[in-house]
Amino acid sequence: MEKQADDIFRVTLLGTGAPPPVLDRFGPSTLVEVGAEKFIFDAGRGAMQRIHQLGIPFADISGIFLTHHHSDHVVGFPDLWLTGWIGRPWGKRKVPLPVWGPEGTKQMMEYLPKAFAVDIRVRSENYPPNGVKLVADEFTEGMVFDQDGIKITAFEVDHFAEQLPAYGYRIDYRGRSAVLSGDTTYNENLIRHSQGTDLLVHEVVAASNDGPENAEQLKRITSNHTTPEQAGEIFSRVKPRLAVYTHLLLFGDAKPEDLIPATRKNYSGPLEVGEDLLRLEISDKVAAHRFSG
Repeated sequence: MEKQADDIFRVTLLGTGAPPPVLDRFGPSTLVEVGAEKFIFDAGRGAMQRIHQLGIPFADISGIFLTHHHSDHVVGFPDLWLTGWIGRPWGKRKVPLPVWGPEGTKQMMEYLPKAFAVDIRVRSENYPPNGVKLVADEFTEGMVFDQDGIKITAFEVDHFAEQLPAYGYRIDYRGRSAVLSGDTTYNENLIRHSQGTDLLVHEVVAASNDGPENAEQLKRITSNHTTPEQAGEIFSRVKPRLAVYTHLLLFGDAKPEDLIPATRKNYSGPLEVGEDLLRLEISDKVAAHRFSG
């Protein structure tokens, strides 16, 4: 039976990769369908292609939330924004696109139209002028969206210390909830904001043997992300109904299948290693469904 809009709470991992340009894992991006709304959290490489695979017109997207401004989380934004405006193969976006994010978001949304000024000028003769507009809202920690029973809360995480504002998000709706960690190392604030959640989608980093990165680079990278052992501690303290890995940052010969055994050192609960287009349904239970085309 088709779910009514009021019953929908669905999280789809559009992209579960990190900066390396691999074809099986596009850049970090997550679609959250909740009630009648569809939100995209981060817009990494290939986000538009994944939305297209799902058959969702970008005109139906209610808005975009950014966790931080590292390039791998925003490089797909111009594609979502401009291709969604011209509307192929589906309907054109006719209303401004809301974008929420930390400090620097307004600047980005001010300058992007200048960077694409020629394209916008030419296409504006044939496409809805309001559909290309960007409406930016910056926040610090706290409630950033509260409408129709949907509450979205941003909370600070630790990614690059004070050099880069970075946030995770908690989405609450009708007694159910999902948390998206964003990029972070082991973080007490995330644990606090994740208490009682049904679904915790968390980033992860793993390194094994030799790779192109030297020891100093690896130390820097792993200090800004969460190892599977650390994630296991987080999951054990939060006790979500389902924990899922995304943003897989793997070095050397580390593989996705290595993540669960490493996590099991500290966590024995429900766990999935995310893949692109994995759909997570939140209802009486939290169910994971692989994309079948």
